[in-house]
Amino acid sequence: MKKLVLSLTVALATAGFVQTAAAALPVPTPSATMHSAFQANTDSTVALLDKAVSASAKGDKAGTVQALQAGTTALEAEAKSSTGSLKDKLLGQVSNLKKLIPLAQSGLLKGNVLQKAVSLAKTALGANQLEKLMGGGNLISKVSGLTKNLNLVKTGLSALGGSSASSGNSLINTTLGSLSKLSKGGAVAKAAEPAVKSQLDSVLGLVKGIL
Repeated sequence: MKKLVLSLTVALATAGFVQTAAAALPVPTPSATMHSAFQANTDSTVALLDKAVSASAKGDKAGTVQALQAGTTALEAEAKSSTGSLKDKLLGQVSNLKKLIPLAQSGLLKGNVLQKAVSLAKTALGANQLEKLMGGGNLISKVSGLTKNLNLVKTGLSALGGSSASSGNSLINTTLGSLSKLSKGGAVAKAAEPAVKSQLDSVLGLVKGIL
């Protein structure tokens, strides 16, 4: 009988511990989960477009065509699901990439032409993600995503070159510096947030002008 009571006590205590531990675990909010899914789609699209550029540089016509078609299809899906102000800009990049597919199939696609088109697509993708992250709620919990997509925009602009790229990268570097203050949390983060929002708006405005 004592063994039975002891076993029951241990079982109840274990169950209580598991429930407490489960309750203590952070539960992802629907918004965070949604942003994570969007980011995964963007990462996949970028990987496919990069694969097309890499295949083209190696002279792999079949690989270029396959990756370019898949990347363009993925970009189009993202563009059509977008509800922000960059939707038309994304669709414009889809149209540009589609025009390159026949050239890739015939072996007439030059690497620098593809590189520029992919760079513009990356810039548009990164800016679109930034706009999504800026919609609703504070930015303090979104530092990682904002940083990743600012760097994606920066990568695209750097490959394009020119004065717009130079001024854009300067603005992005300033914004990245401000984002580091958000990472500190507390009063420092709250004080920095308005400036970060303003800088992000400026980045989006610059991207729209380039695209």
